[in-house]
Amino acid sequence: MSLSSLPTDSAPPAEGGAASRGTYQVRTFGCQMNVHDSERLTGLLEESGYVAAPPEAEARRGEVDVVVFNTCAVRENADNKLYGTLGGLRPGKDVHPGMQIAVGGCLAQKDREAIVERAPWVDVVFGTHNIGSLPVLLDRARHNSEAQVEILESLDVFPSTLPTRRESVYAAWVSISVGCNNTCTFCIVPSLRGTEKDRRPGDVLAEVRDVVETGATEVTLLGQNVNSYGVEFGDRGAFAKLLRACGEIDSLERVRFTSPHPAMFTDDVIDAMAETPNVMPQLHMPLQSGSDDVLRRMKRSYRSKKFLGILERVRERIPDAAITTDIIVGFPGETEDDFQRTLDVVEASRFSSAFTFQYSIRPGTPAAAMDDQIPQDVVQERYERLIALQDRITYEENRKLEGSTVEVLVAEGEGERDAVTHRLSGRSRDHRLVHLSLPTELPESRRPRPGDLVTATVTRAAPHYLIADSALEPAPGASPTREQFSVRRTRSGDAWEAGVQGTDSGPACGTGHGGAATAGPVTLGIPSLRRA
Repeated sequence: MSLSSLPTDSAPPAEGGAASRGTYQVRTFGCQMNVHDSERLTGLLEESGYVAAPPEAEARRGEVDVVVFNTCAVRENADNKLYGTLGGLRPGKDVHPGMQIAVGGCLAQKDREAIVERAPWVDVVFGTHNIGSLPVLLDRARHNSEAQVEILESLDVFPSTLPTRRESVYAAWVSISVGCNNTCTFCIVPSLRGTEKDRRPGDVLAEVRDVVETGATEVTLLGQNVNSYGVEFGDRGAFAKLLRACGEIDSLERVRFTSPHPAMFTDDVIDAMAETPNVMPQLHMPLQSGSDDVLRRMKRSYRSKKFLGILERVRERIPDAAITTDIIVGFPGETEDDFQRTLDVVEASRFSSAFTFQYSIRPGTPAAAMDDQIPQDVVQERYERLIALQDRITYEENRKLEGSTVEVLVAEGEGERDAVTHRLSGRSRDHRLVHLSLPTELPESRRPRPGDLVTATVTRAAPHYLIADSALEPAPGASPTREQFSVRRTRSGDAWEAGVQGTDSGPACGTGHGGAATAGPVTLGIPSLRRA
């Protein structure tokens, strides 16, 4: 869980100088889609006059006026996690009866009125299709003194038209589509987010230009099946064209996307990746299983040979590409032979990392009713073998990078021990996590800021990250070479610094050194073009 709305040092007045309507926290469970939706929820609340709660505010003690949960329903324990957290807030409601609790997202879309039945102290329940209704529902619940539950069955307003408070000034999410047209038997997402709805390319590119103008160096294009973009308006080549168009946007230095589907991944996308300089050499390609029989039962419309062929073609065009994946262990009917085939594909694929999951039953999915559910002890044992294999491969692939030069986008929150190690952290072009040292005598005025780009040399590989201590290698009094350490200050770093100094164009929801605000201003959303 991440706290998507962190506080400013002082609460600014609402728009127009009016007094604040109260403080808020937005708490996020789940995927990048939910993180981006939480940025919109935060923007909606701030536009309505709410301000971020102070860092020390504790909702369990009734010290926050509005607490919003943006939920996930993909994993089995999502329900327990939410209801356990809601139970912990009950004392806060007793201390502060006016405190409001709202639950949105995928679990809200699934459970609906059951949330209020299980947790009667919840004030608002809203779904994935109407996140823009949150402020009105809070007002209605307060006025009527009763819980408000509003779940729409289809998209009301495309989320990107809503006000957005972005978590980061230097890296931004941009949704190009919502929903999914696939019918994977393990997945509950299509029933919660609906069928695929695509934004027009002009709308997407307008938003990308807007976030770059406000300081972003990196943009990640989001879609449930991002490479099927264009299916709704009849252009199967739309995604590759969109990548190339992003390459023409001034000051946009890094473009990423997630998540594609192997069945729809075409060579024109590979060509666009290889031929567009600001599209990063990184690809997340979900495998799910290396067994063709399991893939068939999952209704994944590709087989292991096709999957490996995609990886081969990507590496032919982009030799330094880092490829990550998703894998499910213990799908119903998975035999030891099926699992061994997964291990074989993982060995052959040489993923830089993998998101691995133990299969869990999601009520309402076809897989939940399948025979041959795998005993938990068998799933656990296979899961541990898969983790051990992927950890070995990740370490081996990282070690190949020792001595190489990397360009790192300095970030906040990536290195949990940076204060202890005196390093900075960020992501290389291939999205590997890099911890880097600064020259011993570097003046504070030349210290890289979040959003700046640092060039360094990898001195040591670790199983899950790279160390770049090359700035410490020169002899005392000597300056490091460009490859050992150099900084390129960027517009993103300038925007981050303006946020810290309180000179940006609006209140922020992030924290920087000393607790200063560092995220960008609330933007008013990008209007959708009318479809012909």
